[in-house]
Amino acid sequence: MAQKRTYNVIYKPEPDGGFTAVVPSLPGCVTYGNTLSDAKMMIEDAINGYIVSLTKHNEPIPSDESVFFSTVNLTVPDSARQAYA
Repeated sequence: MAQKRTYNVIYKPEPDGGFTAVVPSLPGCVTYGNTLSDAKMMIEDAINGYIVSLTKHNEPIPSDESVFFSTVNLTVPDSARQAYA
């Protein structure tokens, strides 16, 4: 019987357009879409493929239950900011 799972996804707009989608609980599960809608469809496909691969190799399927997000505030020196510009 199929199990329902929920995963957090981070969508990042790319400078040249489109969106990268990353699933923090599934290392390496990353994809890209030209639009946010495309990225959402692509990440669902990527998650399914990831889980199929884990199952095929008898590896445990990670849960997203213990994952949480936080914000870190820091001061970046002027010299470092210029390097990122």
